[in-house]
Amino acid sequence: MRIENDLGRDDIKKLVFRIAIPSMLAQFVSVLYSIVDRMYIGNIPEIGDTALAGVGICGPIITMVGSVASLVGIGGSPLMSMKMGEGKLEDARKILSNCFLMLCGFSVLLMAIVLPLREPMLRLFGASDALMPYAKAYFTAYLSGTVFSLLSVGLNQFIICQGYAKVGMQSILLGAVLNIILDPIFIFIFHLNVVGAAIATVISQMVSCFFVLRFLFRGQIPVRITFGGYRLKIMTKVLATGFTPFIIIAIDNVMIIVMNAVLQRYGGPEKGDMLITCATIVQSFMLVVTMPLGGISGGTQTILGYNYGAKQLDRVVKAQKYIILLCVGYTALMFLAARTVGVYFVRLFTQDAQLTEQVLWAIRVCTLAVIPLGVQYEIVDGFTAIGQVKLALTLSFFRKLTYFVPIFVIPLFWEAEMVFYAEPISDILGPMASVAVYLFAMKRILEKRRREPVDNIRNSQVEVNVEPF
Repeated sequence: MRIENDLGRDDIKKLVFRIAIPSMLAQFVSVLYSIVDRMYIGNIPEIGDTALAGVGICGPIITMVGSVASLVGIGGSPLMSMKMGEGKLEDARKILSNCFLMLCGFSVLLMAIVLPLREPMLRLFGASDALMPYAKAYFTAYLSGTVFSLLSVGLNQFIICQGYAKVGMQSILLGAVLNIILDPIFIFIFHLNVVGAAIATVISQMVSCFFVLRFLFRGQIPVRITFGGYRLKIMTKVLATGFTPFIIIAIDNVMIIVMNAVLQRYGGPEKGDMLITCATIVQSFMLVVTMPLGGISGGTQTILGYNYGAKQLDRVVKAQKYIILLCVGYTALMFLAARTVGVYFVRLFTQDAQLTEQVLWAIRVCTLAVIPLGVQYEIVDGFTAIGQVKLALTLSFFRKLTYFVPIFVIPLFWEAEMVFYAEPISDILGPMASVAVYLFAMKRILEKRRREPVDNIRNSQVEVNVEPF
């Protein structure tokens, strides 16, 4: 069977859509992991709202742990794409083997470090006495599956970057559907409450992990997982490339942690826990915005990296135009969704009228300037895809800075809930800076690449047979 997508020769518009849409859907489905957990937890009789707030405290910490998968996966896959574009498959295999070893090592290391520190971490990040039992129980059970989470998410990038976007989507879809089925069984039938939600997620991630490993070990694909060829130089380059998406995800979750802490402090005993519950639901909606958006901009990195490696620079420029169009189209759709069907989303988590009204207001505030965010994501991920890590990191840091400053300043002058306005402030200033840098730098970067000598560039696509699953 011929490979799904010929990255070097297929029509660029069709190629972008064939890779971006499955990648977007895959990330949309992956959001269900957290949203389904929170939806069922929020509807547990008597303890639902409190348990939901407790799990909300865990959310950003868990995502920070999981961001290591992006450090390795998104760090290694653009490098592998460029090597494939240059026709250097042996170098591409070495990158994959080193990344597999790194993901396994990081999984063990993270569990060893985080588990003993879980209680002080949760307390530091806003868990009150009422929330701590739920937060600690969920966090402990979830961390037991760290290895499955990191391998399934991290290695999935190496499936997508070889052109198998549909297979990448299938691996995530498999886990998400299983999670939806198992959640009510463990939460309500086995009466395990928040622990049951975590167990269901771990089992789902384990199944996705086995699917990904089977494909990368046994599939007849250009680059499979092999053993050996481990080099510190390769690992260092992967970490350097992946640092930008890693730090973006990490800081995003630090922002959520800071938000929870600020809401708890300035909301006081009367409103603190309620505002954290509100923020947890808002964060779930924002995941529906940002993760599929990242699926578009991150999934299509392989097109940019491959053609940049092959010095087909006109295809890089054309691809970015279509990717930006898709990103902006998606954020525009979510802007409208927040104002038309947002209330139905909120009611998945709570039936409390006062809380519903508060959450709906906060969602509309957070999405006031969400449309330009599509441009921001593609520019940052586009720079990362072609190895311009410093530019991507600088632009990302600037947007985070424009969030952190308002989140600390706003509650000094207004009520605690007004900190939700920090999001639209950063969504305006961040994209403005990114567009300015892109217009100034991108032409020069491509011209410099055009003048670089590249040996053994191969613009033909290898036909491969893929074993059926």
